Amino acid sequence: MSEKIDEVVETDPEILISQFSKKFSENYTPEEWKKIQSAWDYLISKTSELKRKCGKPYYLHPLRVATILAEKNLGADTIIAGFFHNILDVDNDCLPEIEKKFGKEIAVICNGTAKITGLKINSTSLHQADSIRKMLFAMVDDIRVILVKLADRLDRMRNLKFVSAQAQRAVAKEVIDIWCPLASRLGMSDVKSEMEDLSLKYSNPEVFQQIKSIVAQKKAERSEYLNNAVKKIYTATEKAGITVNITSRAKHFYSIYQKMRKRNKEPGELYDLLALRIICNTESECYTLIGIVHGLWKPMEGRFKDYIAMPKANGYQSLHTTVICEGKPLEIQIRTQEMHSIAEHGVASHWLYKKGTNHDMVKAEDLSIINQLRALRNEDLSDEKFFAELKSDLLGDSIYVFTPKGDVKELPAGANAIDFAYAIHSGIGEKVVGAKADGKIIPLTQPLKNTQIIEILTNPQAHPTQSQLQAVKTSKARQKIHSWLVENDPTFIDKEAQEKREAEIAANTLYSKKIAEENSAERKRKAALKKQQSQNFTGRIRIENDTNFLVTIAQCCKPVPGDPIVGYVSHSRGITVHRADCLTFLRIPAIQERSVAVEWDTSADKKQEKKDKLLEQNREKSRQKQIEKNQYKKQR
Repeated sequence: MSEKIDEVVETDPEILISQFSKKFSENYTPEEWKKIQSAWDYLISKTSELKRKCGKPYYLHPLRVATILAEKNLGADTIIAGFFHNILDVDNDCLPEIEKKFGKEIAVICNGTAKITGLKINSTSLHQADSIRKMLFAMVDDIRVILVKLADRLDRMRNLKFVSAQAQRAVAKEVIDIWCPLASRLGMSDVKSEMEDLSLKYSNPEVFQQIKSIVAQKKAERSEYLNNAVKKIYTATEKAGITVNITSRAKHFYSIYQKMRKRNKEPGELYDLLALRIICNTESECYTLIGIVHGLWKPMEGRFKDYIAMPKANGYQSLHTTVICEGKPLEIQIRTQEMHSIAEHGVASHWLYKKGTNHDMVKAEDLSIINQLRALRNEDLSDEKFFAELKSDLLGDSIYVFTPKGDVKELPAGANAIDFAYAIHSGIGEKVVGAKADGKIIPLTQPLKNTQIIEILTNPQAHPTQSQLQAVKTSKARQKIHSWLVENDPTFIDKEAQEKREAEIAANTLYSKKIAEENSAERKRKAALKKQQSQNFTGRIRIENDTNFLVTIAQCCKPVPGDPIVGYVSHSRGITVHRADCLTFLRIPAIQERSVAVEWDTSADKKQEKKDKLLEQNREKSRQKQIEKNQYKKQR
């Protein structure tokens, strides 16, 4: 943590820059330091008479921001941008002068930080917070803008005690929603952890003080416990011939708070609050050390993580394990010095200068870049190309635009104001008649650009049109416009439904042909018999062995008894019967699922056969009686 310069009684600009020089000037060439000194003088010339609401000089905050950046060994231009990050609030016309005196890059960073400062950031959900973070990347052309703003937010959190409790909670929420995940995404764990702890301090002060008290109570006990563990590791590594550096610490308060929430426990019930970090020289030594540690203490099951073989998305590399030491869980991290630098500084390491007089830039391909960026092949890759690659992977094929109230909307690349209107609310989309981008009227179908503030103009008499349907890019806008046109526009030709129906008819036709082929032989066999028995058809339709159905004879083909027939289940008329070769039948929607096998009823033939048989039996009985009667007469 940087020295809190605002707590120093001395506020004289000359003394302050002298203190800054003693601490950091050796990191820069004489020419660079001369430029930094000149930038400080320029800042003082603009702000020397200005005071903050707390009564302290205006220039103290820019100096603290520059101090945070200098602690990360960032370049002279970034330090100067730290001095100037909010100078446009003092003089909004000074950008050309800054570019002339200090260079275009510094002017670009100043302009970028001013744009972000001017945003109305409203994060009401995790998804929206993520969209805002992506929006910040979309807004800037130099990643050092983000680094300067992170330093600005960190200093604001360090000095948040000077504002009201309501303002403290609002800033703490913004930091935990937007800036902490952003620092994590950039791999800047030290900034992330400190901002998380400070956010907890102001958003939930009671829990913060409770955790602080418990950690303080066990300080002596913790110190002896960790010292014993450190001695054992040093002894073992000396025998193995490995040189290491071990640091011990209690976990960050916010990390403890998250464990409390996850496990539903009080801070006093948590035991794995302690951690050791072992720094070695090579990757192979990391794996040797994990064997040594597991030889000293029993590892806890499922707590070993190999982030060297499988780095995190932000480029973080380390070995993690938790062991049982003296009956308590102890977390141990093992990494090389290079891995430690990336873990602490993340993407900021791209601007770190090597020690020495040549000040060569660290090569981009030597770093683990955030979000699994593809390997950067060119050794002389410029910052601009580096950041273009970074933004491309982060943003993908999306754009991020604002509502006038500051809400962020994520849309696909190429989306227009109509898509934006429907993204806000379908009722606004239906009434849209015009749009403004950054206060200027634009065509409704013009593709929107990243970071624009879009205002939608509506009219109660307006309604969706077919041309809007063809212009939109989002599925929500397309579906809403399509539904409205189907219900309200008699001239609308629903091509999608038409194509679907034609495909359905084609499928039904194939199905009907298949059924016709399967029944063809059976129809031919019965054809002759049906012609002979046509006078015996009852006119009823038989389905299997039953004729007790509501049946409607189709009027398009008007089948008569003896015609080959097919049937289907209608919604309100029972079974509808068509001729088997009827074209209308082939066009009926979902005919395959609704078809039933039908035939003409010929039960009258069976009744007649029964009557004839009974009559023949009666005749036979009469003949037999007559014969018996004649025999009886002859016997007499």
